Amino acid sequence: MTEEKLLYFKNILNKKLESLLDDAMKTVDTMTKEDDNFPDPNDRATLESDRNFELRIRDRERKLIPKIQEALMRIENGTYGICDECGGEISEKRLEYRPEATLCIACKTKQEELEKRANK
Repeated sequence: MTEEKLLYFKNILNKKLESLLDDAMKTVDTMTKEDDNFPDPNDRATLESDRNFELRIRDRERKLIPKIQEALMRIENGTYGICDECGGEISEKRLEYRPEATLCIACKTKQEELEKRANK
């Protein structure tokens, strides 16, 4: 991969990481500042439901942060864009969609098929 492309993906990953961290901070700020005094139980239930949904989203994003950091480290050590499974190149199209990807599309498809079989 060219230096220009590596810089491009590094910028994407850094922006994604910054966005995730900003969203996490906003969630913490919002949840600590909200007034929880609701006389109507339905309003209270709606707030709790919204909070649970927000926390599930943040939990998924929390798991994504280390993957982004690992991708940035792979850029630095020269292994970015190389499949962990087969050692082949991960297509730029796949990296555009999922810049933290560690598997080429063929290996990822194979992994997902094995997971499906294991869950049956």
